[in-house]
Amino acid sequence: MGEMQSAAGFQTAMNDGAAMVDKFKYREAMSKLGAAVSVVTSNGEAGLCGATVSAVCSVTDTPATLLVCVNQSSRSNSVIKANRVLCVNVLAGLNRTVADLFAGSTGVPSDERFSHVSHSILKTGAPVLDEAIVSFDCELDQVIEFGTHSIFLARVVDIRGNNAEECLVYFGRQYISVGALPE
Repeated sequence: MGEMQSAAGFQTAMNDGAAMVDKFKYREAMSKLGAAVSVVTSNGEAGLCGATVSAVCSVTDTPATLLVCVNQSSRSNSVIKANRVLCVNVLAGLNRTVADLFAGSTGVPSDERFSHVSHSILKTGAPVLDEAIVSFDCELDQVIEFGTHSIFLARVVDIRGNNAEECLVYFGRQYISVGALPE
């Protein structure tokens, strides 16, 4: 397996003609890409679930669609696929404990996490976290399996927001509250 040095100083390895970056170097580089923190929730015949994620982005506004990545090893992954609905709850700056709760780092079992947060529902029945800065209630449109994650293309059917002034962002392996700059 040959190696070459990239312009940024990261080594890449050749695998079947395609360059592959070392996964630890990739993770370190990705820690420099700040991202909004969301809790993706679902409810339906397959049960109730929620998972903290940072891989969410807009795909298009016609029809309003989000892209959401969830690790295939997460219990939430299979529940979302079976329920075919999800809600992306973008966390407000004060919601660090909620992010930790749904990331599984607090020791609270997954079936008890919703008893620790105020939530309601919109059109799909997926839990909407009441303190989220904005919640996108979605129906699952497509699933693409790639590497360790499933990429969910989710069609937005309802939106609810609140007046929170700061968003929770994950950057440098830590949570940071980010707000609008004063004018």
